[in-house]
Amino acid sequence: MFVELSQNLILMIAGAFLLGWLLSSISSSLGSKFKAKKRDARDGRIRSLEADLRVAKTDAEKSRTNFDKLEEELKETLSGIERRDNVITEQQSRIDRVSRDLKESVIKTRELRAELANRATENVHAEAKIREVETELSVAQASQDMLATGVLEYDSPEADEQSEEERQPESRGAAT
Repeated sequence: MFVELSQNLILMIAGAFLLGWLLSSISSSLGSKFKAKKRDARDGRIRSLEADLRVAKTDAEKSRTNFDKLEEELKETLSGIERRDNVITEQQSRIDRVSRDLKESVIKTRELRAELANRATENVHAEAKIREVETELSVAQASQDMLATGVLEYDSPEADEQSEEERQPESRGAAT
């Protein structure tokens, strides 16, 4: 059957097919342009949400980086605080030791001052006793010297009476 058809008919069928194809491609391109102008509102919202998502991911990454930096700073700060606490504790223990030593030194100083005051008092008493003894010794020495020179005679009671009698006339004669 196909063989009996004329060549004109075959060309017309091929031309009609080609013309149909050409018209359908033109129609589809015009229809796609028209559809492109008439976008769905949900597409814009989806694109907007996708853009917001990209911005949020970027912000989240920046925030994560800042968080990591702040976490490192926090660790450094905590270790610094711990070191300072250790130094403060050590210094406080030194201060406590020095304070105890100072209190003990003050107590010892007070005890030594009290002992020195007692010794000074004993020294003053000893010096006073030495002066008394020196005075008594000088009096005894003067008495011995007078006895040795014969000014005083304690050996005989008659000599005492004579010396008194001898003294009285002199004093009477001197009074007149």
